[in-house]
Amino acid sequence: MLLSRLVLVLIPAFLAAGQEPRPAYEVASIKPNNSGDGHTGTDGYEGRVIFTNMPLVRLIADAYSVAPFQVSGSDWLAGEHFDITAKYPDGATPKDRARMLRTLLEDRFRLSVHREPKELSGYALVAAKGGFKLKAVGGDGDDSTHHTGGPVESLDAKRTSMKTLAALLSRYIGQPVSDQTSIAGAFDFQLRWSREDRVEAERRDSRDAPPSIFTALQESLGLRLQPQKVTVEMVMVDRVERAPTEN
Repeated sequence: MLLSRLVLVLIPAFLAAGQEPRPAYEVASIKPNNSGDGHTGTDGYEGRVIFTNMPLVRLIADAYSVAPFQVSGSDWLAGEHFDITAKYPDGATPKDRARMLRTLLEDRFRLSVHREPKELSGYALVAAKGGFKLKAVGGDGDDSTHHTGGPVESLDAKRTSMKTLAALLSRYIGQPVSDQTSIAGAFDFQLRWSREDRVEAERRDSRDAPPSIFTALQESLGLRLQPQKVTVEMVMVDRVERAPTEN
């Protein structure tokens, strides 16, 4: 009987000891941002990352590598904004970085989530009638992208795959986009579009303003967004504190 109890105690201890450590920032500072400013941003330099005026829902989305519409939780998640400055440890990889943000949210906001699939109205990314307009470059989706927001948005992409483009489009239009192009390889391209919706963009009189993202995709890349139902993985927020623990 004593041996059985000893085994039961040792098994959980062994499993806990065998767990991989969670990647974490070397140091991080979190401050609420109540400015009401509509500008948000993420910048990185010298081994640091800075989130400025970032809604909590966006931080959760970035931590789980999903778009904000894939985060389901309280309405106030979009209204609480924070400034975060964090330092990466030496040797941190791009794959570690999202997990470090997740660790920060788990520890400082007591974040707890689960995932579940859900079917949403979205789009399939497919080749347009006139055909795909890009030629593949070296690499296979070794992505480097830069997005500029505002009334006019732009995307500069280097060595970017169609799968990555579909994921980026999901964020820009706020609906799921599934890559169904069957186009392999990586591509360099630029995309510039107006934030106005499709109908308003097509009625625009100014020739200097860019078209909607739907038209820009077709004219610049030879791609189109075809409406359809898309099954996506949702991040369901089970628990999160409105204010973080102190720095």
